Amino acid sequence: MMSQFFPVDERVEQAAQNALAAAQKQFDRIDAIRTHNQEKVLAAFIKNGVTESHFAESTGYGYGDRGREVLDRVLADAVDAPDALIRHSLTCGTHTLCVALFGVLRPGDTMLCVTGTPYDTIHSVIGLRGSGMGSLKDFGVNYRQTALGADGRPDLDAIEKELTERKLAMVYIQRSRGYSLRPSLGVEKIEQIARLVHEKSDAVLMVDNCYGEFVQETEPVSHGADLIAGSLIKNPGGAIAKCGGYLAGRSDLIEKCAYRMTTPGLGREVGPSLGQNRGLFMGLFNAPHIVGEALKTAVFAAALFREFGFEATPAFDEKRCDIIQALKLRTSENLIAFCQGMQKGAPIDSTVVPEPWDMPGYDSQVIMSAGAFTGGSSIELSSDAPLREPFAVWMQGSMNFDSGKIGVLLAAQEMIKRGLIS
Repeated sequence: MMSQFFPVDERVEQAAQNALAAAQKQFDRIDAIRTHNQEKVLAAFIKNGVTESHFAESTGYGYGDRGREVLDRVLADAVDAPDALIRHSLTCGTHTLCVALFGVLRPGDTMLCVTGTPYDTIHSVIGLRGSGMGSLKDFGVNYRQTALGADGRPDLDAIEKELTERKLAMVYIQRSRGYSLRPSLGVEKIEQIARLVHEKSDAVLMVDNCYGEFVQETEPVSHGADLIAGSLIKNPGGAIAKCGGYLAGRSDLIEKCAYRMTTPGLGREVGPSLGQNRGLFMGLFNAPHIVGEALKTAVFAAALFREFGFEATPAFDEKRCDIIQALKLRTSENLIAFCQGMQKGAPIDSTVVPEPWDMPGYDSQVIMSAGAFTGGSSIELSSDAPLREPFAVWMQGSMNFDSGKIGVLLAAQEMIKRGLIS
């Protein structure tokens, strides 16, 4: 297994061989899901008659952009939804979630987040932080949340209590663990929540699906979600889309979101493709394969660092619901060495040495490694860690397992080199 291009310490080499052997069953499961999802996406392309003409550029208002319209239908079929919007003009995942929230919610409505406190970047959208920026709170939308249960999963009893005691317009789920150590949510758990929500209320069930697309054979809409949203520089962009986001779900909700995305009365009828359709089509087609490669890289990392005595969550043989892998590395020195070592295996900016810095929005220094063809792309191999307890690093992505494996090995090698792994 030793690479002639990236020689590593004997201990790392042996640990890698052990990790690969241990991970093989999980790799087989990932391959089976990837095959299912790749066939589903291919069928969506064929069903909707995608042709080269759909890659043509539109400008100005973008009226009658056939490629844009067909792409929406392909995405809807690929994520098991009746309707969808996929646009390069949605600048990031947070922007896409914002469009969904403002598209559906109205002054006086109450939204309930059932997965604890959501990502830091959505706090300003909701109004948990800042004021006067036009947040949901500024527009009179109320926010509530239920704490996670002792097992780190949504507390169904607490959710039912909220549903019976007050009128809710939206129940909001963050599927991914994000930068916490709680378990990510599979579609089975989402279905449990959806069943409860729809039995007890007429609230819209919305899922932040970031990092979860194509990890399982079905998506949340097949399990009761009314609306899902995500970023194209994560899973569904297949490491080809340069930017963008998507929304999928009930047609009436997609229409409302389209009016928020552009303007009331125009909605999805405007917005030129500006030559981006080809990349969005190709990225979506590529996505199931790329997600499989990212999952294999995550599983390998969990198995490798288990060999060195570090705890991984999820463990290498656990069921996967998103592409994120957390490794509890115990000290800030380990975090820094890990990120700096992984950066050495990046195809872009491998000579850069990541350093901890005071990143806005965090209460401690953060170190990040990333060497991506697309800036900020989370489907390409990256890792980051706040320098605080529990001293965990979160990694995700990899365009292919062979290169992702090298990044993980070089992270371990750097720790060996500094005497941090005995």
